[in-house]
Amino acid sequence: MKNLFEIAEACLYSANIDEKLALTHQAWQTLTNGELILNSNDPILPIARVSFPDKPILLAPRNMPRRKLSTPEGVSAFFHAIAHVEFMAIYLAWDLVYRFRGMPEQFYQDWLRIADEEAQHFELIRIHLQSMQMDYGDLPAHNGLWDHARDTAYDLLARLAMVPRCMEARGLDVTPAIIARFKQLGDDRSVALLNRILTDEVGHVERGSYWFKFVCEQQGFEAEAKFRQLIKQYYQGGKPKGPFNREMRKIAGFSNAELDWLEDQEYL
Repeated sequence: MKNLFEIAEACLYSANIDEKLALTHQAWQTLTNGELILNSNDPILPIARVSFPDKPILLAPRNMPRRKLSTPEGVSAFFHAIAHVEFMAIYLAWDLVYRFRGMPEQFYQDWLRIADEEAQHFELIRIHLQSMQMDYGDLPAHNGLWDHARDTAYDLLARLAMVPRCMEARGLDVTPAIIARFKQLGDDRSVALLNRILTDEVGHVERGSYWFKFVCEQQGFEAEAKFRQLIKQYYQGGKPKGPFNREMRKIAGFSNAELDWLEDQEYL
């Protein structure tokens, strides 16, 4: 029997991309076959030692070059950026599995499934990039997502608030307009790819919402108030700016009160 946390450690602390993808898919298949051990007493390695590939070169988000979808170079740069987001999402899902112990088995099943889906997304985008004569790592990428992981390495509620319920939820807001843009350009392949990712991401954010509320109840917090407090604490600028996709966010577990608070920029 293989141990989930040993596989998680191998995925997080090795920089080899192909090995990480293969291990992620194998772990999910092993779990679905009922052959994965979901507990461990081994020590948890520090998040500072998590290992990343040499490429892409990572820049602060403000230093990333701006490109437009109206040029082939802009399209390939856009999908390189999306590839990086999906690649980091594999790390983020595995880190939730690895770093936060003592949760119900369903928690680990959910986040392993999400890691597998993020790996599928990355592979699909990588193939799309290669069709444009580019590969992942050929351009710089931003390091903002992993900064949030480091900031919340010791606080599960903060991690769930900041990663699935803040950073990933942003994709629900912006992706539909990007899909519409590719429809205008007649790029059916990009439309299909982005629709697949968007559909899965709604489910990922929903799992974030579910487990956020679960842990709040465990720890005696009122979930909406705790969400507001954590966003104000960890989000630079107080809270994200809209517009927000209320319909998709509600499907993904946001309450009307949470959405009203996010939309009210007068109230931080």
